[in-house]
Amino acid sequence: MVIEILFVPGTTLVGLLGFLLVLTGVALSFNYFGQQIGWMTVAGSSVLSGLAVYWSFKSNLWTRFSLKSSMTGTAVEVMEGKLEIGQEGKALSNLRPSGKAEFGNVICEVKTRGGFVEAGSSLKVSEISGITVIVESLT
Repeated sequence: MVIEILFVPGTTLVGLLGFLLVLTGVALSFNYFGQQIGWMTVAGSSVLSGLAVYWSFKSNLWTRFSLKSSMTGTAVEVMEGKLEIGQEGKALSNLRPSGKAEFGNVICEVKTRGGFVEAGSSLKVSEISGITVIVESLT
């Protein structure tokens, strides 16, 4: 179950499989060794499972796998100052109506005002609104 939490988040398949394997082991101990050993296996697996969960929370095991940094920038700051209205470039992909374009050494996602532009066509930046770059074809 600890492996599921650490390596397979969002699914219960691995945890369910682990739980079923523990139940299978307990059932087999009852079947092969009798009731006394079966109940000892139930107690042992319960105690060991509880200790594993307790130890993993108490020892801060999760902090080794947690994210310790955060992003402070925004997409607007990334594009700020790199593109200007009127700047010319070329379409790297077909713009139908959006796609990739290159302006100098800046490659970004751009949109047209509804028209289609072929890859390799010359473009001009007509509007920058937040992170949206609106272009028009020069051809």
